[in-house]
Amino acid sequence: MKKTFKPGTMLNPVPTVMVSCGSMEGTRNIITIAWTGIVNSEPPMTYVSVRKSRFSHQLIEQSGEFVINLPTEEMTFAMDYCGVKSGKDVDKFQTQNLTPVAADHVACPMILEAPVNLECVVKDVREYPSHDMFVAEIVGVHVEEKYLDEKGKLDFGKMGLICYNHGYYFGLQTKPLGRFGYSVMKPKTKKRLDAANRKKPAKTKQQTKQR
Repeated sequence: MKKTFKPGTMLNPVPTVMVSCGSMEGTRNIITIAWTGIVNSEPPMTYVSVRKSRFSHQLIEQSGEFVINLPTEEMTFAMDYCGVKSGKDVDKFQTQNLTPVAADHVACPMILEAPVNLECVVKDVREYPSHDMFVAEIVGVHVEEKYLDEKGKLDFGKMGLICYNHGYYFGLQTKPLGRFGYSVMKPKTKKRLDAANRKKPAKTKQQTKQR
């Protein structure tokens, strides 16, 4: 038996990201966003939905640029702070000991402490009653080298990324339940992948502490 609720934003969990905007030399800010996602593959397109009243809204609207920074579990406090304090009152980089670094393609700063930074250029703005959706092309991607394996492949499992679920932040450091396409995977392919995973060296206690 299911209880019926009135229409609402009940899609959970969702990504939680720190969006930096403004400029390196002038006004800069960080806003925490949970309403974001991918809308196209080629070219890679994303979006962020921002309330019209937020300080970051005018910065993104004026510049047409922003950076999506993926936070880690260690950054949760700073991420929450950046979502509830206004950039009109404080420099969030300074108060949260975050390091602004120059991007390659946009004027706004990236967050050094974030393992992944996505440089974005706004291509379209969709206006809605409470929020405006800034649809943007991802024009640059930066990844901390320690999260790349020997073949240069990203290991998102090592990053300690987080998500937002109905008012709470949750870590994603859990055992994978499956990989893309595993429901139709041929037994021979599954056997080969399982054998490859078994060959990976196990983490020592010291390596785990260093993370």
